[in-house]
Amino acid sequence: MSYLFKQLDLSFHHQITQRIDQKTKPLGALGELESLAYQLALIQSQGQTQVAESITLNCPSVVVFAGDHGIADEGVSIAPSVVTHQMVMNFLSGGAAINCFCRANDVQIMVVDCGILLPIETAHSHLVVQRLGERTHNFVQQAAMTRQQVEQGLEYGQQLVMKVIHSGSNLVMFGEMGIANTSSAAALLAALSGLPSETCVGMGTGISPEQFQKKQMLIHQAVLRCQETICDPKSDPKSDPKQVLAELGGFEIVQMVGGFLAAAQHNTPVIVDGFIATVAAYVATLLNPDCRDYMIFAHRSHESGHQAVLQLLEAKPLLDLGLRLGEGTGAVLAVPLIRAAAEFYNTMASFEQAGVTV
Repeated sequence: MSYLFKQLDLSFHHQITQRIDQKTKPLGALGELESLAYQLALIQSQGQTQVAESITLNCPSVVVFAGDHGIADEGVSIAPSVVTHQMVMNFLSGGAAINCFCRANDVQIMVVDCGILLPIETAHSHLVVQRLGERTHNFVQQAAMTRQQVEQGLEYGQQLVMKVIHSGSNLVMFGEMGIANTSSAAALLAALSGLPSETCVGMGTGISPEQFQKKQMLIHQAVLRCQETICDPKSDPKSDPKQVLAELGGFEIVQMVGGFLAAAQHNTPVIVDGFIATVAAYVATLLNPDCRDYMIFAHRSHESGHQAVLQLLEAKPLLDLGLRLGEGTGAVLAVPLIRAAAEFYNTMASFEQAGVTV
């Protein structure tokens, strides 16, 4: 599996900036929407002989990756693993929050069984089955998965997102579902960043103070186990992020990492959702830093680990709504802002066109 792709070509930087600055507004008056329009225009100008005169948004699509986690047996979540299966069925029947927001914003949805405890027995057109197992092992005690499963998961995610793009979507976003997946994301972040595990562990979907204390302790133990297993004291875990994924990752997280890499390889912007998706994005940047240029960060959750990983990625999220649901909900809610950025870039008059002199 190749992670090779070029940095964004900045040849059209001046022309895009000038086009935005000449719109009928004071310089910078549209704030982050200007940065967003610049990013989209730059991406869509790649490989072209002239700057993109308009930003096109075709068939925005969210891919919801679902996987179960062995650490759920430790009681670190508000629900048992069977709920993952129940929620996937809810996604497929159109009854979840992500479905509501997709309908409201004309976004296509695809749900992926990456390895949930109870397989989905339906031939629904929105379901893709690419299971890496029933669920990961309890990573407090042993590696979550094998290195071979990591490689297969990266390949699965890459191939799936490539198909979504080739089917006509030029704006993708990723969501996730999996009981205890905030534990996996927190452990990955702590192991790869070197941040204290207490900084990375949050309340998830609303556990009790006792569960939170236990979760912090278990994540700390898991990170120590990972470090002792794969590192000598002088080595940097970031030098082998795939092995850290094997030790602490989730089947859905691994496939999201592959998806982020595929989006960059195919010159497609990807909207990053909340904590788990952002940790997957962070891991993708460790495999190829250039994929960061294709990421649009949707929202800031109240998970303490999310604040930390956003800082590592130097990301400015578009929204801060107190969301902590996952599913890709924050990413889909950011779509209207992306459409607004494209619309002002495409149709807002310049001072010259409007006959406005300042």
